Amino acid sequence: MESGWLTRQASRSLRRDVSRRYPPEFRRKVLDLLKAGRSVAELVRDLEISDQTIYNWRRQELIDTGQMPGVTSADQAELVAARRRIAELETELAVHRRAAELLKEVVPPKDRYAVIKRMAAEGLPVEVCCRVLRVSASGYYAWRDRPLSALALRHVWLTDQIRAVHLASRGTYGSRRVHAELRLGRGLVVGYHAVEMLMRRAGIRGLPGSRRPRPKHQTPTASDLVNRDFTHSAANQLWVTDIERHEALTNRAMVKGHRRHSVVAG
Repeated sequence: MESGWLTRQASRSLRRDVSRRYPPEFRRKVLDLLKAGRSVAELVRDLEISDQTIYNWRRQELIDTGQMPGVTSADQAELVAARRRIAELETELAVHRRAAELLKEVVPPKDRYAVIKRMAAEGLPVEVCCRVLRVSASGYYAWRDRPLSALALRHVWLTDQIRAVHLASRGTYGSRRVHAELRLGRGLVVGYHAVEMLMRRAGIRGLPGSRRPRPKHQTPTASDLVNRDFTHSAANQLWVTDIERHEALTNRAMVKGHRRHSVVAG
């Protein structure tokens, strides 16, 4: 009989080693003690665990040995593993969708780190984000903990200035007008391409321009009746005019053969 095996000192040692979720070895030992003749009340007193827990373990053992209908421990383990895998796939799919929203094109790793930081703030796991975006988790943590460089600080400051100009324009200014306002209105030394890059990173866009189409003249024009052939054998056979020279409402029409006539301008 194993009643002498479980002394008070041994039970205290087991209680120290037992976590909130009891290990299988501890559960097996409790069930063996029940088979050996120990009562549930004694085990509850010695091990300081609930009697309901012991009853659940005994009931599950009867199911596993086929003495009672129910879901076996192996089936439960497979179900838990399947649920865990489904949750992992759903998380990875959510990371893929969010990364596709934030990254419209292929970007260097440093820009991916910024996206991962944003997704981590939204509750997505960092390890999955790093795997999906093909960067190392250690590289991300090193980037996150590294202090900002002088250029990065300037970009942050310029982005705030750009956002202020964009808001002042009620969201209408594009990169060209924002650049002009920064240079001429605020006296900042900044290049146009830098403004364009920072606006693209911050997702700041102006309203699309509306260029008016060039009006098409509907004035009828005369066709070339002589096909650029100005030869003639007598007077009044061929009439030409100089459209660049006109006087008020009249135009001087010239005829080869040195004859001139005044005609009304059309």
